[in-house]
Parts: sequence; structure tokens; C-alpha cells
Amino acid sequence: MLNRRHIRVKVMQTLYAYKGGESDDFSKDQKFLLFSIDNMYNLYLLLISLLIEVQKRAENDLEKKQKKHLPTKEDTNPNKKFVNNQLLKLLKENFQLNNLFETHQVRNWELDNEYVDLIFKSILASDLYAEYMKTRVSDFKEDKDFIVDVFKDIIAPNNKLYDYLEDKNLTWLDDLPTVNTTILKLLRKAKLNSDDGYFTPKLYKDLDDKQFAIDLFRKTLLNRSAINKEIDGKTQNWDSERIANIDYILLQMAICELKNFPSIPVKVTMNEYLEIAKEYSTPKSSIFINGILDKLVKEYEEAGSLKKVGRGLI
Repeated sequence: MLNRRHIRVKVMQTLYAYKGGESDDFSKDQKFLLFSIDNMYNLYLLLISLLIEVQKRAENDLEKKQKKHLPTKEDTNPNKKFVNNQLLKLLKENFQLNNLFETHQVRNWELDNEYVDLIFKSILASDLYAEYMKTRVSDFKEDKDFIVDVFKDIIAPNNKLYDYLEDKNLTWLDDLPTVNTTILKLLRKAKLNSDDGYFTPKLYKDLDDKQFAIDLFRKTLLNRSAINKEIDGKTQNWDSERIANIDYILLQMAICELKNFPSIPVKVTMNEYLEIAKEYSTPKSSIFINGILDKLVKEYEEAGSLKKVGRGLI
């Protein structure tokens, strides 16, 4: 689920909030970094559980209509295509997923059920739903395609849901694109016989990614004085107060990565921090950062101090 760029963003945010020096104890900040990353999984579970709660809401709606004092013909013989959607049933009956809901205490929609109602009504009012409900039966592919479209076109772009997530956890806004992409990928590739662990992906691709987050954070802090001297040497014509704080942190991280992570290619490091700068800093930041890093890389190469291994040589 988690990619290296998102890890770099999390490290950047933690460094931005850090107020101590390189000799101070930053174990609490490291714990905050890992907690912030782990909390991304709670967002994944929350959005997956929303799909399940919408299905339950549809089920309850049908039951209420059938119990009306004077039910209509449609009330007594409703189209249960949405309620019986096979992909939603897979999610609802997934044992490992339900265990994780309990472990992570994902119970938001019990208290904030108005958002379930909001999404449910948006689905009912959509052309997607009208088209889907024209028939009473469907195969797994049609059910899956419908839920993929519902998530992509109704749930993911919903502004009120976005505001709700922002209120619950500010860092979730940075996680949202990655989590939404993960959910869509899983929904698109789901099969009727998907195993029980299919909808419970790992947060980290492997243990190396988690260690990368810790090492990048620690090594950037521990080498900050030396790194700052290198930055200052290349920004003598710049007013230090005019250099955006985010740019300075991204430069610190990029230089640390160039010098202390031999398996990561230079081009990968350069491209990653330029892309992060475009998203999180000023319009001209990527040009500024590229200029500084380009000069430093040439100096490292001339001095033979850029030690890269394997395919990361260039």
C-alpha cells in the first residue's frame, strides 16, 4: 500500500514539526513518525468499512419499506440487486477484515452514521444506480464494475466526506490519494474466490520500507549540521530567510539520501524530491532544489564520494 514517496513525505512532515537539535533525544518524534504512517491503515479500514455500512443501510431501508403499514408492490417485492451485490457481500463476510475492524476499533460510522446516509442517498440519486438497477440479476463482473464506479465517482470525490476526514485526522488528507488508489486497485482486481486476506493488504511492502523511514529520519537529523553547511555553501547568494522551510528540509533529506543510501539511484532521489517540492512547496521550489542538488552531485562525482551500488550507480 505504502510507497517510498509517501514515506518521504511522512519523514518531511515529521522533520518540519521537529524543534530540537541533532544531539537531542528524538525517540518521541520517531514514534510519532511511525504512528503517522501506521494511522494510514486506519483510513484504509475506515473507507472500506464505509462500503459495508452503505450495504447495511440499503438492507435496513428495504426492511423498513416491507414493514410499512401500507406497503406498495415495489415495497413487498423490491429489487435486491444492490443489497445482494456480490462484491459488497465479499467485504461484509471477510473474516480477516472484520477482525481488523475490531483490532483497530473502527466504529466511526456507528456515531457518525449521517455520512453513511449521505453516501447512500448520493448513490440512489446517481445515474450509475439507475442504470445498474434496470435489471434484477447480475454476474460478479457487473457487481464489481458498479462498486468500482461508485467508489471512484461518488465516494472518493465527496466534499463532505473529505471535510469529515480532515476533522478526524489532518494527516489523512495526504494519505487519501494513496489509500483511494489502493482501494480502487483491490476492488478492480477482486475475484469471487478471492482469499480471505485479499482485502487486508500489508501497509509496508516489506520490512526494508519501514527501516527506510526510520533511517531517513534519523540520519537526516544526526547529520544536519554537516548537511546544512553544504546547503549554505551553495546558497550564498540567497537570503536564508527567503528559502522556504520545506525546501530546506527537502534539501537536507535529499543530500542525506544521496550520501547515506547507496542502493537508491541518484536519479530516483532527484526525481522524488523534485516531485514532492512541486506538490508541497512553492511554484519555483523544484527549480531551486534541482539547481542545488545538481551542483552537489557533480561535486560528489568529481570527488569520488558518491558511493552507489548495483544499478543505482547513475
